[in-house]
Amino acid sequence: MPVSLAVAGSAALMVLTAGCGGPVASAPRLDPGVSPTPQKSAAVLDYPPFIGVLTEGDDHWCTASVVDSPKGNIVATAAHCVGEIEGEAKRSISFAPGFSGQGKGKQPYGAWRVRSVQVDDRWQEQEDDPYDFAFLALEPDAEGRNVQDVVGAAGLDWDSGPERQVTVVGYPEPDHNPDNRPVTCTTDSKQDEELPGMVQMQCAGFWNGTSGSPWLTDYRGPDRPGKLIGVLSGGDTDSESTAALFGAPARALYQRALKA
Repeated sequence: MPVSLAVAGSAALMVLTAGCGGPVASAPRLDPGVSPTPQKSAAVLDYPPFIGVLTEGDDHWCTASVVDSPKGNIVATAAHCVGEIEGEAKRSISFAPGFSGQGKGKQPYGAWRVRSVQVDDRWQEQEDDPYDFAFLALEPDAEGRNVQDVVGAAGLDWDSGPERQVTVVGYPEPDHNPDNRPVTCTTDSKQDEELPGMVQMQCAGFWNGTSGSPWLTDYRGPDRPGKLIGVLSGGDTDSESTAALFGAPARALYQRALKA
């Protein structure tokens, strides 16, 4: 499961391998008001432009997603994806939405350089799982555009309960996903009985690299992204994933990012 900064984030499975449930089909688009059928393993997804990877030079790791903000410049990811990067090194990170392709991959919408990284002090000091989320403020691109103006954004839900139908989208590492295409799973989340403040889902295919993947409610396609209730943090196996449920601490951190 996703636990390391060093793991590259990517996701292009035409076939999911061991532990992933065999061949998969593309995820369907849905009409408003229609709920997806729950899945047990991830499927290859058409590229949702507001979801991408964190990059530095030719390297990429972890998944991140654009979230709605007044300036249109905020992305959400997991704290462990960025919390150990120190000082000015954080400003060498970029976010590449809609990333795909073998090797170095392609950045069809460009890349937005990170201006600031906000991580909860409780995660920074103790790596406390219920605070494994981060919000990054991005610089405008060379044309002066903010990322949300180009690729859109998902909303945010600060008051969700743990039992929801969620759509989780992420980029597994290249060993399991050589074409760097995002995969998705729509399934039911529940309270993690062993980790208060965390929610859990059972769905195969979320290998290393999917850390930071958005957990979306009411996702109906790239143009109807729904709302984030958390981001993928980890899990004991590749078919079990956890996320810190957004609440007051996440909202306070988001507010910090807006001012950064």
